[in-house]
Amino acid sequence: MAEKIKKFFEKKKVEAKFKMAGPGHKLTESKKQTAGGSAKSGAGGGASSRANPSAEARQAGAAALARLGGEKRDTPAFNTSLAAIQAQVKRELEAEKKAAVAREEREKSSTPPSQAQPPPEPEDMSPLLAVRGVYFKCPLVGPEILSKEEWKVKIKEFLYEQLADEKGLTACLIIHSCNKSKDKVEQCVETLSKYLENIVKNPGEEKYRKIRLSNRVFQEKVAGLEGVMEFLEAAGFSQQTLPFQDGEELFLVFNESAEQDLENLQVLIDALYSAEPIGLELDRNAQVLMPTQAAQKTQLPPAFFTMTPEELKREQQLRTERIESSLVLRTKAMREKEEQREMKKYRFALIRVRFPDGILLQGTFGVYEKLSDVSAFVQEHIVFPEGEFVLTTGTGQRLTDADMPKTLLELHLVPASILLFVWAGEVPCEDFYLKPEVMVELQSL
Repeated sequence: MAEKIKKFFEKKKVEAKFKMAGPGHKLTESKKQTAGGSAKSGAGGGASSRANPSAEARQAGAAALARLGGEKRDTPAFNTSLAAIQAQVKRELEAEKKAAVAREEREKSSTPPSQAQPPPEPEDMSPLLAVRGVYFKCPLVGPEILSKEEWKVKIKEFLYEQLADEKGLTACLIIHSCNKSKDKVEQCVETLSKYLENIVKNPGEEKYRKIRLSNRVFQEKVAGLEGVMEFLEAAGFSQQTLPFQDGEELFLVFNESAEQDLENLQVLIDALYSAEPIGLELDRNAQVLMPTQAAQKTQLPPAFFTMTPEELKREQQLRTERIESSLVLRTKAMREKEEQREMKKYRFALIRVRFPDGILLQGTFGVYEKLSDVSAFVQEHIVFPEGEFVLTTGTGQRLTDADMPKTLLELHLVPASILLFVWAGEVPCEDFYLKPEVMVELQSL
């Protein structure tokens, strides 16, 4: 059944490409006929002929061209060569060192700064943010790179558009993809499956053919979830008002015409259990940074946290107070356990890889992704991907093959870390490290 759903989406992709190819034409239609049709439509417009310019106009035009030809650019064109980039990086590294020395001297001699602070900028617009947010891809639906909330809307719209073609299978995907609570979805799947299984096992039983909409079980476990009514309609149910006790109530009634296709009910049951939410792939949001850019952009957006920034600050303050009051009584194991608990407040990690030439490659990862994923990310962007390299932490700890299966959370690389890149063994090249097409991204930052 999972294969059927996959084929369904592949079919939709082919249809989309076919529509984008533009209008078709007959195989027997010649190119001349097509061109002739275009010419006719153009001739019908009655375009007016342009009069020849006067002698004065020609003289003025020649003078303008002469002036333009004699002008020179005030600003030189941007030099995109690797040598220019390397020179700029070198200047920035030297400036960074001087700034650090000046800052230390200023801190020693200066008085405390004023308490007055400028009004804070919106978090997603702050120039200090390392990234604007966390973004995802969904190749199954489209090529866009969007936030998770934007993808939720787009996936829902996409699925509802497919209902006309494959109502049953699409409804299964809607139930799994468009409802937030996983527990409620599981209860809903079990209840819907039970409705259909009762009909398959007892085709002659009248009581299994009707579902009262005000029924407590239906209201608690089924009603209100996205895709439910579409699924039941695809199974053969339709809404009808029927007598109930002293009045009338709405029921979902299994149609007699659907009795002839009980096999379809079993297909829907299988689809309901085998369907999964449409998954999103975390986009690395790869960026190439100069040293000064990396030094300025250090803040993480709220999307990196499982808690709001305010809650996180309050929690950190409480934790500091707890540590100060019970530091003597805490063992090493207790401290490590506390650190792990603190790091679980983060959902994503920002990893920057610094190359010997000063350039930094930045990517976004999930905290449970492995170091091998970071290594593959680096390998994808370096100019010699077949070359062997080593990553070390800022403290000089060398990350070995034994660390590759470990998560970023286990390696304490959360929420943000800088790793240093070093060639291992023979050095393929010392002049540049990243691919030229990757280095081009440096200019737009």
